[in-house]
Amino acid sequence: MATPTDKPDDVLYDGKFLRYVRRGNWEFVQRKKVSGIVGIVAVTAERKLLLVEQYRVPVKCNVIEIPAGLAGDIAGQENEALELAAARELFEETGYEAKKFTQLTAGAVSAGLTDEFITLFRAEELKKVNAGGGDGTENIVVHEIPLSDVRRWLDERRRGGTMIDLKVYSGLAFCPEK
Repeated sequence: MATPTDKPDDVLYDGKFLRYVRRGNWEFVQRKKVSGIVGIVAVTAERKLLLVEQYRVPVKCNVIEIPAGLAGDIAGQENEALELAAARELFEETGYEAKKFTQLTAGAVSAGLTDEFITLFRAEELKKVNAGGGDGTENIVVHEIPLSDVRRWLDERRRGGTMIDLKVYSGLAFCPEK
């Protein structure tokens, strides 16, 4: 049940990357200079799921994630296609290239907090090109985990104090069966 408002958003704070707004009685966050968010489910020919790990300041710990990133956030590429952003992010973070990307689904990240929307892709026919690790501003560790062992591995990491991003579990639902 929508409650539309004809009033423009009130900008409460306008930072470098984020904007805090009020729409009616609701306050939420918008990411600036981004046309979308992509997440990539990537399984190698050896049936290993590609995951990335990096320290995330808001939660004060390392987080295991699927490769993901922003579209349209690079100057001069504001209209970057989501599939191109997925290819760029997969390469930057993991060092893999894919011959094919298939859009799987899309949805809200945290509908009560932000207007962000993520589109998940499956990367297929993967080829390792370099070590990955991020774009130079990131410190990413790449993990290649056998699908047959991924849930045990994630539980072990979680018990050790590493946070698991819920998109990892969403991505598992889209992993190829064989």
